[in-house]
Amino acid sequence: MRSVPTPSSLFTSARPERAQLKPLDLALAELLAFAVPLAPAESISTFDADGRVLAQDLLSALDVPAHDNSSMDGYAVRCADWLGVGTLSPVSQRIPAGSSGHALAAASAARIFTGAPMPPGADAVVMQEDCEAVEGGIRIATQPRPGQWIRRRGEDVAAGAVVLERGTRLSPASLGLAASIGFDRLQVAPRVRVALFSTGDELVMPGDVAPADMKPGAIYNSNRFFLKALLQRLGCTVTDLGIVPDRLEATIDALQDASQHHDLILTSGGVSVGEEDHIKPAVQALGTLNLWQIAIKPGKPFAYGKVGAAHFIGLPGNPVSSFVTFLLLVRPFILTLQGATGFAPESLALRADFDWPKADKRREFLRVRLNAAGALDLFGNQSSGVLTSAVWGDGLVDNPAGQTISHGDTVRFIPFSALLS
Repeated sequence: MRSVPTPSSLFTSARPERAQLKPLDLALAELLAFAVPLAPAESISTFDADGRVLAQDLLSALDVPAHDNSSMDGYAVRCADWLGVGTLSPVSQRIPAGSSGHALAAASAARIFTGAPMPPGADAVVMQEDCEAVEGGIRIATQPRPGQWIRRRGEDVAAGAVVLERGTRLSPASLGLAASIGFDRLQVAPRVRVALFSTGDELVMPGDVAPADMKPGAIYNSNRFFLKALLQRLGCTVTDLGIVPDRLEATIDALQDASQHHDLILTSGGVSVGEEDHIKPAVQALGTLNLWQIAIKPGKPFAYGKVGAAHFIGLPGNPVSSFVTFLLLVRPFILTLQGATGFAPESLALRADFDWPKADKRREFLRVRLNAAGALDLFGNQSSGVLTSAVWGDGLVDNPAGQTISHGDTVRFIPFSALLS
């Protein structure tokens, strides 16, 4: 049987000195320094690449559009042939999309459809709504101007251009762009393999116990649900290892097993300093602990280390703390593992329609919602256990340490939409 260190053997005293909390920006920089992008890349169908991170620069081998073409259904004309309202122009050819015409005959028009190549000699397209079909041709009601309703060759993409850069997180629009230059398959970063588990004897899974039968002190495990969803949104392959009992040996066993076939172990709970918080000594028994506690509110109990070759991140047990630290720290860490670039969310300067009179020593992230005036309302209860605030809110106010907020002040707002995509 494996020898399991006891908590007392891992600390020099029963009451260790309190370490100084690490500022968020410094903690994030140190965290991302550990996140070496995973390899090797894999080739997948462009149809299946939404949300994946591109592992190659995409260079276009052609111009898009490949030729000057009509952006309207109408008639291709030579502007110099127009002699005024009522000029009769015979229709000399018909050019549907997917075919090409011949040189435009003098003083004539070519019936043309959206996407069809412009015939040589034509320099404008007149919408069919501005033309009257008569015997012998058409009459044009408006003066055509050179270049009107023409999409020029290469105006979207020029041959040889880098269309999408390595590190781009692919969106539906970027998949269409990749397809428009002929890529049916793409080289993308591998999915991050994540082992997820919660710790806590108080945790109960919904469906296992009816609300009326819950024992005193028991709570439903909400963190497990939103963490798995957040990981899947980032394209991770998630192994849900359930709930681990509040025992050191069980925690060590879970971490060691999870480290064998995963890139990241993500836990929730057990990272505080109570006698039943076993994550810290368990990680130290198996590997290294590099980050411990961050100067933010909510979310101070945050840990990073290594267990074997696997990265380890421990999140707080309180649901809002776990949710916020995932968005601020785990999300950029996972995206960096995938080789993504340019993922830092931009904050907006907006007016606070609330007061926050008591400053905190830590940097705070307050749950707020946009109101009809384009300013921000504050959720009434900012406790780290009130998950309702994250559902009600549109985002977070990033409030510096030691800072009060008065009604009318300008604050930094980070929308959830920038953190959940």
